[in-house]
Amino acid sequence: MGNLKQIVVLALAVLSRTESIAARLPLSGRLLHPRYINDSFLVKNEYDYVIVGGGTAGLTVADRLSEDGSATVLVIENGPLPDSAAVTEVRGGFGGFSSPYFYRIQSVPQPELHNASYPVLVGKAVGGSSAVNAMMTVRGTSEDYDRWGQLFRGGGSGRASPWGWDGLLPYFKKAVTFTEPGPEVRDAVDIEYDASYWGNTSTVYAGWPSFQYPGLAPQIKAFRDMPGVEFPPDSGAGRAGVYWFPTFMDPRKVQRSYARTGHYDGINRTSYDLIYNAKVTNVSIDEDLTANGVVFQMPVKNATKLAFVKAKKEVILAAGAVHTPQLLQLSGVGPKTLLDKAGIETLVDLPGVGENFQDHPMLGIAIMLRNFTVHPSPMDLMTNRNFSKWAQEVWDKNRTGPYSIAMGNVAAWLGMPVISPERHESIASKLEEQDHAAYLPPDTHPTVLAGYQAQMNALATSIRSSNTAFYSLSISGGNMPAGSSVLLHPLSRGSVRLNTSAPTTSEPVVDYRALSNPLDLEILAEFVRFTRAYHYNTSLAEYDPYEMLPGPEVTSDEDIAAYIRRSLSPSEYHPSGTAAMLPRALGGVVDEQLKVYGVRGLRVIDASVMPTLPGANTCQTVYAVAEKAADLIKADA
Repeated sequence: MGNLKQIVVLALAVLSRTESIAARLPLSGRLLHPRYINDSFLVKNEYDYVIVGGGTAGLTVADRLSEDGSATVLVIENGPLPDSAAVTEVRGGFGGFSSPYFYRIQSVPQPELHNASYPVLVGKAVGGSSAVNAMMTVRGTSEDYDRWGQLFRGGGSGRASPWGWDGLLPYFKKAVTFTEPGPEVRDAVDIEYDASYWGNTSTVYAGWPSFQYPGLAPQIKAFRDMPGVEFPPDSGAGRAGVYWFPTFMDPRKVQRSYARTGHYDGINRTSYDLIYNAKVTNVSIDEDLTANGVVFQMPVKNATKLAFVKAKKEVILAAGAVHTPQLLQLSGVGPKTLLDKAGIETLVDLPGVGENFQDHPMLGIAIMLRNFTVHPSPMDLMTNRNFSKWAQEVWDKNRTGPYSIAMGNVAAWLGMPVISPERHESIASKLEEQDHAAYLPPDTHPTVLAGYQAQMNALATSIRSSNTAFYSLSISGGNMPAGSSVLLHPLSRGSVRLNTSAPTTSEPVVDYRALSNPLDLEILAEFVRFTRAYHYNTSLAEYDPYEMLPGPEVTSDEDIAAYIRRSLSPSEYHPSGTAAMLPRALGGVVDEQLKVYGVRGLRVIDASVMPTLPGANTCQTVYAVAEKAADLIKADA
């Protein structure tokens, strides 16, 4: 009788605990068990798929794998489940850009940037970086993705590769539903688009503001005065040039559309669970080198508790280009020399894990058009009380007007023959003639060096092509058309490595190695010259341009280089490449099925698999990679 009483008490305690947790969930989540979980007690012992990371890629794949109910999926996210209103506000494009939703990581000092350290901003929330980014819905050119296939084919054609442009375009279409701009704003500034490059079945939306600044028209027109600049029919056409692009925005609500709203909110399936504020410490890999689950921890008062969940089919890493390599290393998959220093047993010696780190550097170039008096303008929103009052009123009334703009919708994405018709050939030749080993750390593994050499040979060809965009300049419509230019294909490579002195308790050690390849400095100098030509040698000259940064006195190669070293940010918050999809002989970490070399049942599906950066913001490409990954995984089921 005593034993029975104890069993009843225990059962009542469990029921009470379960009900108290379920009571904190919305009614839509109270089905057979809670869809999202804030205690490891409610996690089932096993799932078909365990996905590490509830960001752009992780939520997309979780949705796709669980949609027909035949497979069970658990997503484990280290960040919070934020109040959606905190991240969905459109105004300015940075509604979620606040510290609770970012990891707090600083890079190591950068020797070529006066030993400055820089923040490493990656999203830490359900929705990941898609919850905090600038909402720019842009994809790279066809050559960017064909290059991925070439690296598996010895530099040959990448068009037939499953990861070339032709192989990825269907997934770009599947990933995002395109909505056309309204006729009033479209006709007012001549927005050009071609909906045939887009899809209409996704619950992630690409929409348009209900307002555009009229000053955009003359600023776009000025690019027609620059030799070689093209105007593609659509931002999704896979062509470099000057074009309009939409915003990750739900046009019905005029709110950010991101991985959470598209692949989590409103989905009620007993086959799809998510646990948040839970940190995965390592992937469990058995003696047969098969991933069989993950170990994770959750905060409990002033301590943490560890739990294990089994993956019956696969463990899928979607923790991003900073934390995916760290997790692989903590799990015994990575460079043996690094793991030995950290006291971690090497299960698979994979030298490329954490290497090949890339991001998009940004350089401030500010030139004011002193006589540019096209109103209203972005400056009027800050200085004209009547205009700002009107903007607030129309936003409050029906979510229209200037506050429906995120970061803007038009930019130049241009190749080196356009940017530097006189010097691009010299830069390409220098890249081909380099001793590539001289621009990587001296202890670089031969396979990683081989991969770098293959990338540099491919990029030398790309420097000669007008259809690989190296330069990006966003246009504002105000009297300062642009504030910074972006290097879309940096030649320098960094690393993300676990902290060997405290591997399990510290964030990884991130080194951009900015400007470690000196040709990046030469390319950026050409950006300064081109941006000046755009303002001074086109129809914009009639508006009396005045250069604020770098300044009219900065003219010599030496002075421009000194300005770049003082002013460059090594990151546009697009970390990529650290678990590269490359042949193992080229330092690769995953194959073309996104399977980790040497480990069964383990894939990577996030931006870390990109062997080279696309010449665009990375979010739309991550969605396409995730959509394709879901099909690859289902084909193996």
